[in-house]
Amino acid sequence: MNYNFNGKNIRIPDAEIAKSMNVLEISKEEAIQLWLEDEGYLENAEVEELTEKAKENKVKHEAKATTPKKTIKRERKPDEEKEYLVRLLSTCLENNGYSVAVTNKSKIIEFEVGENHYKLDLIKQRPPKN
Repeated sequence: MNYNFNGKNIRIPDAEIAKSMNVLEISKEEAIQLWLEDEGYLENAEVEELTEKAKENKVKHEAKATTPKKTIKRERKPDEEKEYLVRLLSTCLENNGYSVAVTNKSKIIEFEVGENHYKLDLIKQRPPKN
């Protein structure tokens, strides 16, 4: 919808006007007036007054906790199946003559093959969600 305001041709979205009319149960003229105020074409004395009061009071929109946040140390349950697999793989590598180091007993195996250094990271996949 095109609206002529003080000699300026302004495009006002029809959907916005219809939405304002339905939600606020106001007339089309009131909806246009509301849109013009929201977009800054018209000044609303009440809105300007409230904005000035907010600036005077230095309203800040941030929240601060009064107590410090507690960090919780999470204890992982030992996974016996993963530990068994790491032991099995490390034993197999050692039996084949490789230098093996178990960095994490249920997760990481590091070993050397000649001049190259390798690292195996055992990851247990979660079951798919249904």
